[in-house]
Amino acid sequence: MTEWARKIREGDARSLARAATGVENGDPQALEILRDLAPFAGHARVVGITGPPGAGKSTLVDALASHLRRQGKTLAIVAVDPSSRFTGGAILGDRIRMQQHHADPGIFIRSMATRGTTGGLARATADLAQLMDRAGKDFVLIETVGVGQDEVEIADLAQITVVVLVPGMGDDVQAIKAGILEIADIFVINKADQPGADRVERELQGMLSLAHGKMPPIIRTVATDGTGVEELVEMVGRPLPENVRKNRPQAGEAGGTACPTTEGPGRAGVAQAVPPAHLGFSPALEEAVAHPPHIDHLGIAVTALEAAVAFYQTLGLSVAHRETVATERVNVAMLPAGDARIELLEPSSPDSPISKFLDKRGPGLHHVALKVPDLAAAVERLRAAGARLLNEPRQGAGGHLYVFVHPASTGGVLLELIQESGH
Repeated sequence: MTEWARKIREGDARSLARAATGVENGDPQALEILRDLAPFAGHARVVGITGPPGAGKSTLVDALASHLRRQGKTLAIVAVDPSSRFTGGAILGDRIRMQQHHADPGIFIRSMATRGTTGGLARATADLAQLMDRAGKDFVLIETVGVGQDEVEIADLAQITVVVLVPGMGDDVQAIKAGILEIADIFVINKADQPGADRVERELQGMLSLAHGKMPPIIRTVATDGTGVEELVEMVGRPLPENVRKNRPQAGEAGGTACPTTEGPGRAGVAQAVPPAHLGFSPALEEAVAHPPHIDHLGIAVTALEAAVAFYQTLGLSVAHRETVATERVNVAMLPAGDARIELLEPSSPDSPISKFLDKRGPGLHHVALKVPDLAAAVERLRAAGARLLNEPRQGAGGHLYVFVHPASTGGVLLELIQESGH
């Protein structure tokens, strides 16, 4: 471990702040610090706080921080703010926010500018959250920028996503109809002492009753006086289900697309090789890195297969194979492109995962597929690491065996692993 990394683990705030700045700016030395600290990953509870502007997210985060500190917990607050048109930095800085915690060594606060990205997060938010986890923080609270209706990227990063609403903002629940409703693990009606809180809760319960599957809890809070905050702290601190990975994605993992089951968006990530011996990998994993996977195909969701095929034919690509995969309810056209291929995916029924993806995101990149020499061994390693698999290995298009890995385990990309032929 480098001296810099050692100081971070010892709680040196200056060293942590310098690393945080380097991570945000993409400094290779700071990213190397993430790798040095990789053995300490998985300690922090990562909580996302999102919702429309004016919901009181910052005040609620401040109240959460106070309660957690009274419990003796250490935490980091990552607040994503709009960018200044003049400097490119965060318009609202950490010196303005949460000033009562300024001198508390148990709280690290960092504001990040979006720098033009959408989805509620900045490009380096995931890496910064990893840094805080590996620095030994008990909690990492990530507050999204609060731009409106499509802040769903936080669900790929946080282990628990809290959606904050508030009465008295007109059509209160409209702010969650474009995706936020589906990512919430907990709903908070903040400023619940104001008129309209009952109506917000009734509307929310009505919308949740139409959803299939989970029914997130609804908590009322008044962040300014602490009402309901203790209940929220207790809820975000509960043990996570087994299928939620506590170790955040490693620095250098690739990111990028959405999941056919969750239909959530993803983020592009850094794709750098990490020497296995440097991280203390097992011999089996060292063998895997010695024979790394390679890109098999890119899956692209389309509304009309024939029209999409016609476009790619103008580029000189031709269809080598077509089929309908009954298990995924999708029509597939495969177009070889060098050593890899493009797979065009058209839903074969309205309840297809691709159909749901198209309804939410429109046509576009859907997943990345890697071919591995030993799928069974790869699956075993993923399970041992706590990764969330979406299916058991099964036969897919072209007759190959495949398994999907949830974006929450990969840093935001729906990843398909495919067995190389002949194994």
